[in-house]
Amino acid sequence: MKRFVALALLLPVVALAQPAKPGDGAGPAAVNTSPDASRTAAAPVAGANSFSETQARSRIEAAGYTDLLDVAKDDKGVWRAMAKRDGQAVAVQLDYQGNVTAR
Repeated sequence: MKRFVALALLLPVVALAQPAKPGDGAGPAAVNTSPDASRTAAAPVAGANSFSETQARSRIEAAGYTDLLDVAKDDKGVWRAMAKRDGQAVAVQLDYQGNVTAR
């Protein structure tokens, strides 16, 4: 009987100690999938970038940039390119978090 009572008391504690599942709203996602360009104030963030060139192009284009040229990943893991937005040429970056920024 004591074992049953001890087990019954531990079950709620074990359930609370489980790690959060991705997408359950318990914390920020590792990669921000929103095309919003104002996600991180310090963007672009250096880090190990796992986006392929095709994925990088797609994310930059989804943020409203066109006519991408010279798309390349630098030594800090940031994808950089020249692009156009509203008819103006801009330098654009995509970091490992999915942040798209321009200068």
